[in-house]
Amino acid sequence: MTKCKCVNCDCNIIHEEDVKAVRGKMLDDDILIATADFYKVLSDSTRVKIINALDERELCVCDISSLLNMTKSAVSHQLQNLKDMNLIKSRKQGKEVFYSLADNHVRQVFEISLQHVLEEKNDKASEN
Repeated sequence: MTKCKCVNCDCNIIHEEDVKAVRGKMLDDDILIATADFYKVLSDSTRVKIINALDERELCVCDISSLLNMTKSAVSHQLQNLKDMNLIKSRKQGKEVFYSLADNHVRQVFEISLQHVLEEKNDKASEN
C-alpha cells in the first residue's frame, strides 16, 4: 500500500488492483494525443458552426460563407483544418466543391455534445 500524494485527495491508500486493471486497458499515447487533437479542432466556435451547418446538409464554401457572414478565404481556411482532421469530406461537381461531414461518428459527437450543453442550459433555467 502506497500513500497518495495527490493535492486534492484526502485518502492515503492507492488501490493497487484497480490501478493495475486500468493501466492494462489504457490506450497508447499516440491514440490519446490524436483524440485530444480531435477535440482541439472542435474548440474553435467557427469550426463548430461549420459542423452545425454541415450536420444539416452538404454545402459549398459560398453557402457556408453566407451563413456565417465570413469571407470565402476565412471559411476555406477552417474547412481545411476540419478536412485535415478527417471531420469533413469534399466532392467536386463541375467547378464547385461541396462539403459534408466525414461520417456518422462526427455527426454523433456533435449531436451528443449539443445534447449535453442543452441539458445543462435547461437544468440551469429550471433552477431559476
